Amino acid sequence: MGTSTEEAGPDAADDGHSGQGGGQGGTACAAPAAGADGEAIAGGEGGADGEAGAPGGPGTAGEPGAPGDPEAVGGSGRAVTSAAVTAPVPTPAASAAPAADAEPVTAAGSPAPLPVSPPPATPPVSLSPSRAGDFMQCPLLYRFRVIDKLPEKPSPAATRGTVVHAVLERLFDAPAAQRTAGGARSMVPGEWEKLLAKRPELAGLFEDDPSGERLAAWLADAEALVERWFTLEDPTRLEPADRELYVETVLDSGLRLRGFIDRVDVAPTGEVRLVDYKTGKAPRPEYADGPLFQMKFYALVMWRLRGRVPRRLQLVYLGSGDVLTYDPTEADLRGVERKLLALWDAIQRATATGDWRPRRTKLCGWCDHQAVCPEFGGTPPPYPLPVPGPAQALPVAAPGEGQGRMGLV
Repeated sequence: MGTSTEEAGPDAADDGHSGQGGGQGGTACAAPAAGADGEAIAGGEGGADGEAGAPGGPGTAGEPGAPGDPEAVGGSGRAVTSAAVTAPVPTPAASAAPAADAEPVTAAGSPAPLPVSPPPATPPVSLSPSRAGDFMQCPLLYRFRVIDKLPEKPSPAATRGTVVHAVLERLFDAPAAQRTAGGARSMVPGEWEKLLAKRPELAGLFEDDPSGERLAAWLADAEALVERWFTLEDPTRLEPADRELYVETVLDSGLRLRGFIDRVDVAPTGEVRLVDYKTGKAPRPEYADGPLFQMKFYALVMWRLRGRVPRRLQLVYLGSGDVLTYDPTEADLRGVERKLLALWDAIQRATATGDWRPRRTKLCGWCDHQAVCPEFGGTPPPYPLPVPGPAQALPVAAPGEGQGRMGLV
């Protein structure tokens, strides 16, 4: 991949051809085909699934807990305005009988407080870019998020990314002539208030800010990111086919892939461009495989759903003002599929055996789970899923199988 105009380290990730209008400014880098991606995924934000490293990491936009992500805890609260690609899930009919788990009522007529219990542990059933990144970053982190569902604190950076994504999504509700930088900036406080109404716990981010100065500076930073986007793309020339699009497909192997794509542009010729917004800085070229893996994941899902390889993948880095692009091939996406199958094999083996090993990286400093991590002297909670006994133990993986296959794909 070509170099970007402003570079950051591997832990600074998150927070052109065009059918509907090209990007303006920035650095448009078309990388050569890379085949299978490297394993180091330091982050990815908000697209589901922006997809991030540990929440609260520098510049993350909070992909962990993306809406509709049953494997994650602490949803981002981002609204989904576009229709899902998958078939709709039927809603159970309402019943006239009271629910079996209805809240008890006190004599005064108000609901009695119920004890709070953690979500039940369940084995993983699908894979998103964020969760794939978690496992490659640290298998134990994947376990804490997906199986144990340990709570994680919201961060100002991740929350800011959620607000910025909401503005860039909803801006396209307005007619093209009204999509101005000033109008977009003015949307930031309102989107923050909407998010706060959905997630009141976010008020704790600024509870030690009685003067409101930190909140004002935080909102100003979000407004600056939104305004910078106008130097990279021209929304008056864009009419996205989809925004915040949830996609899901099942591979021939049975592996279910899913995620959220920030924006889908479709040219009159039918060519498709997938766009993901990042509120952090563009990574150095040697660390570009992680964000590209996320985009190739989305491209693979879209290819399987629609039968056509997307023409272009585009990452818009608002933190540094860079636009990075990549034109995938079928060979690229087949390589990604092989990598995901090997990764899923490793996840299933770890799920069955309870063997989730920590991996110390620079991102450990941003992790909420150091107190229960052996790398920091902690002890993980008891494994909540059954594991086979000695007589039922899984066979030992041969070289090149299970987790070891990841490096060979």
